[in-house]
Amino acid sequence: MTIAQDQEQLACCQDEVNSGNQKVDVGGSSPIFASQDRTDNALIESEFSASIDVQDGVGCCHPSTRLHRYFVLFFMCFLAFGSYFCYDNPGTLESQIEADLNISGTAFSNFYSWYSYPNVILSFFGGFLIDTVFGIRMGTIIFAGLICIGQVIFAGGALVDNFYVMVLGRFVFGLGGESLAVAQNTYSVLWFKGKELNTVFGVQLSVARLGSVANMNSMPYLYDYIQESYKGSYGLGIALMIAGLVCLFSLFCAMVVAYYDRRAERILVRESSGSGEVIQFSDIKRFPMQFWLLCIICAFYYSAITPFISIAGKYLISQYNMTVTEADRVTSIPYTVSAIVSPFCGLLCDLTGMNLLWTIVAGLISTACHLAFSYLPIGIIPPSVTMGVLGVGFSLFACAFWPMVAMLVPEHQLGTAYGAMQSVQNLGLAVVIQSAEMLREAFPTSEEGLQWSEVYFMLWISLSLVLGFVLQMHNTAKKGALNPPLYRKRICGRGDEVDDREALLNQD
Repeated sequence: MTIAQDQEQLACCQDEVNSGNQKVDVGGSSPIFASQDRTDNALIESEFSASIDVQDGVGCCHPSTRLHRYFVLFFMCFLAFGSYFCYDNPGTLESQIEADLNISGTAFSNFYSWYSYPNVILSFFGGFLIDTVFGIRMGTIIFAGLICIGQVIFAGGALVDNFYVMVLGRFVFGLGGESLAVAQNTYSVLWFKGKELNTVFGVQLSVARLGSVANMNSMPYLYDYIQESYKGSYGLGIALMIAGLVCLFSLFCAMVVAYYDRRAERILVRESSGSGEVIQFSDIKRFPMQFWLLCIICAFYYSAITPFISIAGKYLISQYNMTVTEADRVTSIPYTVSAIVSPFCGLLCDLTGMNLLWTIVAGLISTACHLAFSYLPIGIIPPSVTMGVLGVGFSLFACAFWPMVAMLVPEHQLGTAYGAMQSVQNLGLAVVIQSAEMLREAFPTSEEGLQWSEVYFMLWISLSLVLGFVLQMHNTAKKGALNPPLYRKRICGRGDEVDDREALLNQD
């Protein structure tokens, strides 16, 4: 393509933008869409410049190319693989842990509560530290290292048969786990902001769920194998220590991504490497109301899904007379389905741009699954089918939901924003996990307690759905960013290649 042809194309695109701006009102409180009318022309001009200066003559190893970014995405996806694999180690081995340590179900719930309670505050500070102190690269390595240390302490507590040391290990594990998720989300937005972002979140979720599936399908067999030689809590500790090797792989991936991020920063001499602004605590109050509604929706939704999956094995054994092995296989179905369909859910969101709408659809799907477990007669729908549909809803929600933060919050505040959302989510998880366990033990029979626990979960997901409709009405009234119109999606789509290159920010 010649420069003259490029200039002619640029003039044509500018005419279309000017024409479209006369027809479309894109108001609302989103920082991105509030300034979009002023930047459409600049976006197309940037694409014109990039087509001449950046794309011509660069190899596949250049950070501006799609192939290179996808190569880095491979390692980016595995940043949280170890965290997801080891997070559900207690849930997968719940009956074995309770027997080996001689603890009750309420005491067992501390392994999850002490992961979540500290992160009500620490997730926020993790995001703040990423934005202001460590930078994205060093922060990711530090948090991945904390996961490794926490898993070693957790396994060591089992080796010496000390419940409180194991709780301490989960606490340290949580210090890294949630903040690492914040770092991974921030990396994703910085490298892939544009039409690929939902798909990237879907691919990352797929890999993360593979970690959960691998845990559920490998740890019981590993535990049984080790118990043949080492009985009781000592054998449990060995199994948990072996699981920690996966966390070391995630730490390695953090180092690889840090290297390529620094390399991209050096090669792409970027004039726009962020806004140059530094976030302060006072900036938090400027986050839009839609963001805080998203935080509450996030807490309510995941409080109905994650705790349910953690006790689903007991529910299936009680209500469907399954063996432990059968129950574990069915329990892993949502994560297995999620690993398969998440990239397609992300692609669907990218093609339509209707993130908030798909979030509501995901909430409806998940609510229907809880209703099926709570009120349909046993045997009408096989539990494997219900759990599979739940996995679809779970995947669609994650792919549509998490990228919406980048639609509402400026780039230099993304780490803090994701940290704040993780904090609210962990508050919900900590409260619901422990209260659900107390509710289950309050009834005279385990079957009755499990049934009421399921009703309890359905209450939380129903609340998330109601708030989703409230946010949808508010977004429509304000013509906000969460369901961008097709015109805006079409214009923004032309600059996605440029967005993807310019979004690599200097965080150090």
